[in-house]
Amino acid sequence: MTVRRTLPQRQRSLIGAWCFVDHYGPDDVSRTGGMDVAPHPHTGLQTVSWLFDGNIQHIDSGGAEGLVRPGEVNLMTAGAGICHSETSTAETKNLHGVQLWVALPDNARSTAPRKFEHYEPDRVHFDGGPALVFIGSLLGSESPVEVFTPLVGAEITLEPNADVEVAIDPTFGYGVLADSDGVELEGAAVPRTAIGYTGLNATALRLRNASGKPARVILIGGEPFAEEIVMWWNFLGRTNEEISQYRKQWQNRTERFGQVEGYVGHGGPNKNASGMGWLPAHTLPNIVIKPRRNPAPEARPKYFRIT
Repeated sequence: MTVRRTLPQRQRSLIGAWCFVDHYGPDDVSRTGGMDVAPHPHTGLQTVSWLFDGNIQHIDSGGAEGLVRPGEVNLMTAGAGICHSETSTAETKNLHGVQLWVALPDNARSTAPRKFEHYEPDRVHFDGGPALVFIGSLLGSESPVEVFTPLVGAEITLEPNADVEVAIDPTFGYGVLADSDGVELEGAAVPRTAIGYTGLNATALRLRNASGKPARVILIGGEPFAEEIVMWWNFLGRTNEEISQYRKQWQNRTERFGQVEGYVGHGGPNKNASGMGWLPAHTLPNIVIKPRRNPAPEARPKYFRIT
């Protein structure tokens, strides 16, 4: 599958507490084999899964199982440690969506329990198109999903040639990920697969669809995350030493992460297509991994993109 990582990268590490945005598909996974991520670990974050097309089976070491479906958010809180598997279902032909991570603040990253939440937001209509608000509040719609810093996340579909202003919280910075051609943010083009950033202090967000077809975007935002973070592979911590400890504990399969029960991969029970029942961590680089530096919450003149 083609995966486009738009956050983090050099120009911006976080948008609020959003620390990771992967955008994938649409891919014909009936031909290529699909998603089959064997049990793997996380620390200090929440994963947010949101699909446009297809279905993914989720199983985690907190004892939760869930089917990720289009228009329904699945949020997993790792806390001090969790592991999970993600596998596209046999019925899925096309797979298309986003995977997002949220950094947990220091006062919650070790105490928040392993948790899995599922929520199907109602479609809210505004002058310019419909929206699905899966985190926080926007356009009069509010999600009950628990997060630990002020955040918002929504799928917005802009009608052809729509030019709209969306009321927003001026204390938030916002990112707009374009899943369609023709998207403009504050008058600047945001090509498909790119993400645009606005900075703080605005009370309205201007979005335009310059195309003659509906255009879909993912809107994320939040208050600036003041804490420094160190992120490597699937671990989020505060120091190089913490990351090294997490890796060692995962390789030793300790109870920090628990066990996934019932994983069935594309290679059969407890196996992915490569015959692996879990994903070992990479070798740590022979350097001290330093905290990420996030630039001041100001808009830049150009969009950013990594493919």
